[in-house]
Amino acid sequence: MQLLSNRIALITGGGRGIGRAIALAFAHEHARVAVAARTAEQVGQVARDIYTETGTEALAFVCDVSDRASVEKLFVDARAGFRRDPDILVNNAGIAESATLIKTDDALWHRLLGVNLSGTFYCTRAALPAMLEKGWGRIINIASIAGKTGAPYIAAYAASKHGVLGLTRSVALEVASKGITANAICPGYVDTDMTSRGIENITRKTGRPAEEALEAIKKMSPQNRLVTSDEVAAVALLLASEEGRGINGQAINVDGGTVLF
Repeated sequence: MQLLSNRIALITGGGRGIGRAIALAFAHEHARVAVAARTAEQVGQVARDIYTETGTEALAFVCDVSDRASVEKLFVDARAGFRRDPDILVNNAGIAESATLIKTDDALWHRLLGVNLSGTFYCTRAALPAMLEKGWGRIINIASIAGKTGAPYIAAYAASKHGVLGLTRSVALEVASKGITANAICPGYVDTDMTSRGIENITRKTGRPAEEALEAIKKMSPQNRLVTSDEVAAVALLLASEEGRGINGQAINVDGGTVLF
């Protein structure tokens, strides 16, 4: 028996990077998977990749998690597609932008909190009633080591991820006796498009070559490397499984030892 047999998983931000890796990892463990993101082409390709690799049909949905109505429609559509509510929710949708605090305008602030924090709240609130009714569920929030520490130029991003950890811990305690767990994964720099865009931003603002910027990012980790999406997916798989039922309310770093708390 595979780890996630008979489980249904919904993964936001599932069109690439960490979300794609988690979707594939879950599907390989026999979960039925739905992926959602703002770009139909990307989630459609992930659904096709899942079918190619596992022979299992996956569902793909377009959703803007910062829009409550879009989230509500996502859960209606997922329920109709599976004829059942999701057992596992992975809140992976997220964006990252940087600016000094005095150059962080209202639009940037609300954009980051809207996707990273409100999106996690909307999806969790939509998923919990069915989990409570079944007496089983997994909430897995993809946060960041920026949710545990600060850094220059990322006040809005760090605030949103700190908020995700507070939300995770509060939900975990609310549902601890109901067969449901809520946890966060806090990656460091991951070898994804988001990190590539960050390097481009550094190059544009400082004039440093991309290779030099990448090396500086790698050196932030004691392992002197980027984390892979598959490493994050492996932690998500444990948290989603029955074997992970004793892990609740935690914020687990996947960062090579960059942050030690």
